[in-house]
Amino acid sequence: MKTVEKGFTLVELMIVVAIIGILASTAVPAYQSYTIRSQVAEGLNMSGPLKNAVATYSIDHGAFPIDNENAALNPPASYTGKFVDSISVNGNTISILFGNDANAQINGRVLNLVAVRNAGSISWSCASSGAISNTHLPAVCR
Repeated sequence: MKTVEKGFTLVELMIVVAIIGILASTAVPAYQSYTIRSQVAEGLNMSGPLKNAVATYSIDHGAFPIDNENAALNPPASYTGKFVDSISVNGNTISILFGNDANAQINGRVLNLVAVRNAGSISWSCASSGAISNTHLPAVCR
């Protein structure tokens, strides 16, 4: 009787390893971009109470506050998170400074939220001035 060996050949295993390598080479950058966007989103979420304070001050006083103290907010360094180093108010601009455990591509960079008055309401727009790549900004900022 003849015995038949079962298993994969070396060529088949090499093809599988090559396919896995190709998939991994495309998945890693996509995942990295996703994680950076989630880190930027933390800053946007943390800025919510500051946006409300700036809008309230603007409606009450007819002008934007000059700084955190003027807007009745805590000092900038008190607004920290896992990826956010500080959040400061300067007129109609809220500046989010990324740091701490933030990815190297956004660490030390600033994302500005700029307030604009529109017939009794205030709208916010993102402005990173190229400091943070558009691919790393959440959809609301692109």
